[in-house]
Amino acid sequence: MPVRDERGLYERICLEGFQAGLSWATILRKRPAFRAAFADFDPDVVAGFGGSDVDRLLADAGIVRHRGKIEAAVGNARATVALRAEGGLPGLVWSFRPAATPRPRTAAEVPTRSAESEALSRALRARGFRFVGPTTMYALMEAVGIVDTHLMGSHRRGSSGVWPEPEGRA
Repeated sequence: MPVRDERGLYERICLEGFQAGLSWATILRKRPAFRAAFADFDPDVVAGFGGSDVDRLLADAGIVRHRGKIEAAVGNARATVALRAEGGLPGLVWSFRPAATPRPRTAAEVPTRSAESEALSRALRARGFRFVGPTTMYALMEAVGIVDTHLMGSHRRGSSGVWPEPEGRA
């Protein structure tokens, strides 16, 4: 379903970064612990985390204990707060919605990146975000409804309402 709020997008950027190199099952299983550890992904709170908080998080067995990813989540909170002066994270992320969404008929046709995800990655990196590569940002775009990569004919295709299929063409 579409995610258009700052906290929701910040959380998903963080979780996509933590997922890099791991299975989604691991991240989803740990999601409650991530929310507890990162103040329910409140960017204002996480932006205030310091070295002792990073040490605390590195000792938290409930989350992925990777210093670079933890420090990126803190830095990304600071970048999220700073981005408010430019209109905010939701406006920036959603500005990369393509004119059309993919129309895959097989799993092999589902893309893993796009020109828009590459541009979003560059835009976020330019503003201080980390762990936001183009493949990771494409996964974010799928997760928040910016693109719909459900297979044509899938019962989930178009269910977000962002990309409704024309009648009789699903």
